[in-house]
Formats: sequence, structure tokens, C-alpha cells
Amino acid sequence: MDDTTTPRVDNPVGDEDRPWFAYYGPSVPRHIAPLHERSLGDMVAEAARRHQDAIAFSNLGGVLTFREVDTLATRFAAFLQHDLGLHKGDRIVLMMPNVLQYPVAFFGALRAGLIIVNANPLYTTREMVGVFKDAQPRAILVLANFAHKVEEVLPSTSIEHVIVTQVGDMLPQPRRTVVNLVASRVRKMVPSYHLPTAVDFRAALAAGRKARFDDPQVTLDDIALLQYTGGTTGGAKAAVLTHRNMLSNQEQFMAQIRATLGEESQATIIAALPLYHVFALTVNCLGFYRFGSHTVLITNPRDIKGFVKELAKARPDGIMLVSTLAGALLDEPSFKDIDLDRMRLTVAGGMAVRTTVAERWREVVGTDIVEGYGLTEASPVVSVNPTHMPPRVGTIGVPLPSTDLRVVDDAGMPVPQGTAGELAVRGPQVMRGYWQNEEETRRVLTADGWLLTGDVAIMDPDGFFQIVDRKKEIIVASGFNVYPGEIEDAAMMHPLVAEAGAIPIPDERAGEVPKLFVVRRDDSLTEEALKAFLKERLTGYKRPRVIEFIDEMPKTNVGKVLRRALREREAGSHP
Repeated sequence: MDDTTTPRVDNPVGDEDRPWFAYYGPSVPRHIAPLHERSLGDMVAEAARRHQDAIAFSNLGGVLTFREVDTLATRFAAFLQHDLGLHKGDRIVLMMPNVLQYPVAFFGALRAGLIIVNANPLYTTREMVGVFKDAQPRAILVLANFAHKVEEVLPSTSIEHVIVTQVGDMLPQPRRTVVNLVASRVRKMVPSYHLPTAVDFRAALAAGRKARFDDPQVTLDDIALLQYTGGTTGGAKAAVLTHRNMLSNQEQFMAQIRATLGEESQATIIAALPLYHVFALTVNCLGFYRFGSHTVLITNPRDIKGFVKELAKARPDGIMLVSTLAGALLDEPSFKDIDLDRMRLTVAGGMAVRTTVAERWREVVGTDIVEGYGLTEASPVVSVNPTHMPPRVGTIGVPLPSTDLRVVDDAGMPVPQGTAGELAVRGPQVMRGYWQNEEETRRVLTADGWLLTGDVAIMDPDGFFQIVDRKKEIIVASGFNVYPGEIEDAAMMHPLVAEAGAIPIPDERAGEVPKLFVVRRDDSLTEEALKAFLKERLTGYKRPRVIEFIDEMPKTNVGKVLRRALREREAGSHP
């Protein structure tokens, strides 16, 4: 077990002169109230008592009420305890996209006192082995579509128990059988696998119904998640997130959301980002669940035409997404034809919102995109544009309640207002540390609880923050710092640029110069034309020396441009 400890800071903001307080809505507190739930499991049970037969989640034509989620989660917890012999503190991997099984398994495992290890189903087997060797899980629940990967890596892991679920397992009959047959036989989405001791998910729920659930006495300071991340400084590592971290962060974020949706709301909210990503997990799976909302789980948001059909059926009040996904929706002609009159809230995280996307979204949807900021190490939400006023596009808004932000130099000292430096955050959502990695923990967490984010930021006089770029991705051209995001933003202003990614390339005179990769909307756009366009928008040392047009921009599973992949591509073409 990890013994990393950091100071616990429930309400760090004691200075009443923080400029951002003036921009909190009338109902938004400066500090969140003391947590009254003992654990995330308690939160699930309490939400079920409050909202009972209201719809909590829907997906692929199936629905689960709050009462059903609570009942099924308890059965799964009992199965884990009695049939598998798992104990408080054991790790379990959840490896699936957005399906109804996820919240049931997530809440059930937490109720059993287990520690969740979220795994991206698109992990390569090498990535799976790295995560599993580090986390040392005893069990895994995997969607059948990816079970062949588990079969391949299983001998080299600590996993003792495998549970397999099919995509339609939580749907009513006959739809369940139809969906599962179409996935496996018609679309050939389930490669063959051989896991003779694996337990079927529905069989696990049936077994749990016969077993007695034993309360493991989970507390706020017990670990809830090992959330793997690229981290603030490089290689994959797991942020240790406690029940206190997660409960605090959803309460902090929802304090701002209440300014738009009210105290409690059976609003319909679209979860377009995967729940295994900590932003969707905290906001959709926890925050809006506790809020009483109906969350529509989108299994494959990359199927834009199918996604638009789901939006048309749901007529949502709100949606959580990333800028690239918003852009993809806007580029789909059918999106403009659906009824979005009920849409009151659009929140974008994970990456900066492009100005052009924000403007087009406002024009088509009629609401502003509210941009926020977070990182896995902070559970993840740190700041958001206040929802009661027009957002300041290009900023990440103001700190959440009970959250302090400051901009520091390389020595960790605060810099003058308006000066760029590293963004540091302190609050109850900040992780305990990295799992079994004290060296990395000491590198990013100070003795008094500040998390160094690795992002370069500026604070304006009103206390709104702007992310300039990742500290490690700065291009140093002739001694000048050049931020890739600024180049990308300028390129995205061109109507024929769909996506842009900037990286440094070596230069004998300048040391480094920018190179820009571009996905065009139309092949008529030339390198010369785009360079001329950028000449009017960027000073000399910021202009890309080379522009390369590519067919597809490499991205993470949540839509961020993978500059690392662009750097690797460049290195491969110039060995």
C-alpha cells in the first residue's frame, strides 16, 4: 500500500481579497461545506434515497433508475466480497467504454472498499502490462470486445479474477440479445478469446443477489482511485485519489453548475467523454448523479452521425465535451437540424477551446461553451468560467470554491500579476501523491500542499487565468519562449484549417523553430497561403518555418492533440 501523505487542506482560501471572488455567482460559496458523506458509496445510497425511480443513466436504449443503480451496485459489491474473496484496499480494473455496466461496477467496487483502476480499452497490450504491474490488481471487469487483450497479458499480471461483460448486458430483453448478437456476429466487434475461468457479469450480479453485503467501513481518507496519467512531468503514473478528493471536487464543480441548473435537477446531461477519464467520472458519474440528473452515456462519440441522432432523441439540457468534439459536431450537417432549444449548459474541458469553435457553437446552439481547467492530479477540476455570466473565451475562468491558484517562477515564488509562470493549485481535490512513486510526488507536491501543474499560466487583474501552454512543450526560438497553443490558435482562424498542432524542430541559428502540422478542410489551401495568413497574426520568431499537411491529427482518447506523437513523427522522418 502506498504510504505517500500530503497535508490535508479542506478550505485553503483564507484571503478574502482574492479577486476572483467578485465573479462568483450569488449562490456560489467561497468554500464548500464540510462533507457529510462518509464515502462515495454513501453518496450513491443517499442519491438513491432522494431520487429513487427517476432515471439516472441511459445508454443504447436501456435505462437505470437511481434505485436500480444502488441495488445492482450492492449486488456487485457482495459478489466481489463473497464469491471472489476481495477485501478493502484490493485493486480492481474497469476496462470498458460508456455502457450501463460502468456506473454499476464503479459504485459497487467502491462500496466493497476496493480501489478502482480505470483502464482505457484502447490501451495496447504493452500499456496494459505497464499499468497492471504497477497497480497489482486482483480482478478486472472487461468488455468482451477487449477480452482478447486480457487473455494475452494475463499470465504476466497479478490478476486472479476476470469478469467479462457484453455491450448489451444491462439492456432489457429482447434488445439485449439482439445488441449482443449484432456486436459479435454481424459487426464482428468481438475478437475470439479464451478465458475459461472468467465470470459473466450478469452471473456475477445474480450471485451477488444471494450474498450478504458486508460494510467495509470506508472512510473519506481511504483511496478510491488509482487514476493513470501522463502526469505533469512525463511517463505514465497513477494519481492516488481518495474518497475525500472525489467528493470534494464534485461538490466544488456542482457549486458553479447550480448557478445555471438550480439546486437539484432532473436535467438530461450528455456524457460524451469516457467515464474512465477522470473529468467525465467526476462530473457525470458523480456530480450529476448526486445532483439527480439523467445522464445519457455515449458509447462511441467518434460516430458523429450516430452521436447526433442520440442528441436529437435526448433533447439535452447540458453536455460535457472537448473542443475537438464540439468542432466535429459543428462540421456534421445534420447537427444544425436538431432541436437543441433545451440546451442550457455546455462545459468543455481537457484542452483549450478554440475561439472559432466557441463562436460557431454559440451561433448554432445558442449557448456559450463554458471552459474549465483541470488535471488528473486534482480529481480533476480546478477552475471554470462562472456559469451565470458570459464566459471569457480563451481563459480557464476562476478557481472553484475552496481552491487557491497562483502563478510561480522556477524557484516556486509567486510572480507579479500578468506575468507568465507555472500554475500551482491547492485545495481538497489535490491528490495524495503518485502511487508508489515518492520521487515524482516530491517533484510536483510542495510541503504545504501546492500542486505544480506543469502548465504555464497568466492571471489577469480580475483573477481569471489563462493557460499559455505546457511548460515542457515550450519552443525556445533564439531565446524567446514560443507557445505552441498560440500558433495553433492563429492557424485555426483560417477557414480552411480543420486542426493544427505545433512542435519544435532544430535550427542551427535559432536553436529551435516552430513546425506546424495541419489537417485541411480543402486541398486548395497551400503552405504559402497559410504562411501569408500567419504572417499577419504572429511575430517573426513565432511563425512556423515549415508547414506539413496531414490527413489525420493524432489525438488522445478525449480529443487532445498529441504533440508527442507529432514529435515522434518528425523524429522518424529525420533520423
